[in-house]
Amino acid sequence: MDGELAVIGLGSVGSMALWRAARRSRDVVGFEAWTPGHTRSAVGGDTRLFRMTYRRGPRFTPLLERANVLWPELEAETGHEILTRCGGLFIGARTGDYLPELIATTTANGTPFEFLEHAELADRYPQHGLRPDDCAVFDPRAGFLRTDRAVLAATQAARDAGAEVLEGTAIDEIREEPDAVVLRSGSRTWRFGRAIVAAGGWSKHLLPPPLAAAVHPRRNYLTWFVARRPEEFAPARFPIFGRIESDRSLYGAPSTDGVTVKATLDGRSRPAEHADRVQRELTPAEMAETCETVAEFLPGLVPSIVRADAFPDLFTEDQAPLLGTFPGRPRTVFATGFSGVGFKMAPASGEAAVALAFGEPVAGVEDFRPARFAGV
Repeated sequence: MDGELAVIGLGSVGSMALWRAARRSRDVVGFEAWTPGHTRSAVGGDTRLFRMTYRRGPRFTPLLERANVLWPELEAETGHEILTRCGGLFIGARTGDYLPELIATTTANGTPFEFLEHAELADRYPQHGLRPDDCAVFDPRAGFLRTDRAVLAATQAARDAGAEVLEGTAIDEIREEPDAVVLRSGSRTWRFGRAIVAAGGWSKHLLPPPLAAAVHPRRNYLTWFVARRPEEFAPARFPIFGRIESDRSLYGAPSTDGVTVKATLDGRSRPAEHADRVQRELTPAEMAETCETVAEFLPGLVPSIVRADAFPDLFTEDQAPLLGTFPGRPRTVFATGFSGVGFKMAPASGEAAVALAFGEPVAGVEDFRPARFAGV
């Protein structure tokens, strides 16, 4: 046997799983096709939003609450600043669908928030170009995460605790035997007691056929703009934001370099043939729509894209993650298919995957069982 537990893929969730696993077992190996923190994956793009107010329902609340504890724990253990809490501002029409649903879900979860009427919103955050019916929810615990720093910190913490990391080792096949999980990369094989599949957009070929049929890689893109007055978009003055209107949506984060601001259209992912073949360049239509939206919603930015990139992620048919084992595969935990929303709760998802791999019950992840795609 080559180890007690293998973690396949050391991106957002895999690196966190390796970190949590190494705290309880020194017999852990992580496999990464490139290097931890590489920008080909959903880790790319410097930052991701962290928020506790979430419209997608209470099923994500346990993971978010646990992640809210684990991000600071990773920072304390490694000495890296990963989560910057600058607050979160979520804007929508009072009479629309988004804001009332967000308020209802947040209230039901007991999550603290502040409601801002139009006048107060305009006074406190003049960077946003508002429509007459716009109001907002302010999330005091929200902020942004440094993605590459987070993955590198978790991987190094795992190494320091005794985990082995095999870089440049893509897993081509995984199969289960009665007493082991067998991994193959090229002509080399390994045997482990348990395995976690967390390869993001590259997971599809490692899934049982019913799961592989229920997931699809998709392309997400990000864009950055120059601020006319950069000091107005610093973290101390400009929270992360989400803007959902009936005709267009935008989200973004404050400036991290003192010059540019991330502002990106929401809900614009599109199918990708394969995670290795994602079109990194934006189309003229994508650029035009993004610039038009930024010109209306953030007039303090020059409405011309100065940086853009695109990344793959794995989406499930119901846009809920896969987190658990699958019938007939009791030794393999699947922790993938986070459908573009997984980074904020990555340490909690990784921790849950490790617990499930060791046969321990995990509360609050029942809706994410992969078995839902087997009709079980």
